[in-house]
Amino acid sequence: MPEFNIKTDDTVLSGAQSGSNTNMEIVIERYRQTVEFIASKYKDSPMEREDLIQEGMIGLLAAIKSYRNDKGASFRTYAKICIDNSIQSSLRKFNRQKDIPIQNVIEYQEEELPVENGYSSAEDIVIAQESVSLLTKVLQENLSDFENEVLRLHIVGCSYNEIAARLCKTPKAVDNALQRVRKKLSGISF
Repeated sequence: MPEFNIKTDDTVLSGAQSGSNTNMEIVIERYRQTVEFIASKYKDSPMEREDLIQEGMIGLLAAIKSYRNDKGASFRTYAKICIDNSIQSSLRKFNRQKDIPIQNVIEYQEEELPVENGYSSAEDIVIAQESVSLLTKVLQENLSDFENEVLRLHIVGCSYNEIAARLCKTPKAVDNALQRVRKKLSGISF
């Protein structure tokens, strides 16, 4: 990567803003440590370190796209502010989600199947299968394919970032889908 050290920030940034993927990669690589340093300031936050770094990278990309050198600030200064603002914004959003009113939370009630001698009866198994079929039908009728897939991955324990990576979407799109699922399912009774 010899051109990494040869090109100045202004040259590389200009190329990145013009659409050069190579220059974009150089800028991202040059500022990766800056993003990680800024994210490390929030080590006591409720968000995971990798999520903070990802939010910082989003801020860096926004800085690359919106930077104008005629405004008097260096790109380094502007990028640091954009990175920090992006992380702070995501932390505010994360904290707001913890304060969701209790009436918006869908209660999960686990029904226990009666077990005799360690085995469920055939009748109990059939009833359970019918319940699963009914639930599957309700989900297919009320949710989009994307929402169904997000819900399935969420139920099996995937994080927002894992779901986003598997479905080639952003974590925000995953969050929005889960919010829609909650709204759609809150009015349905079984």
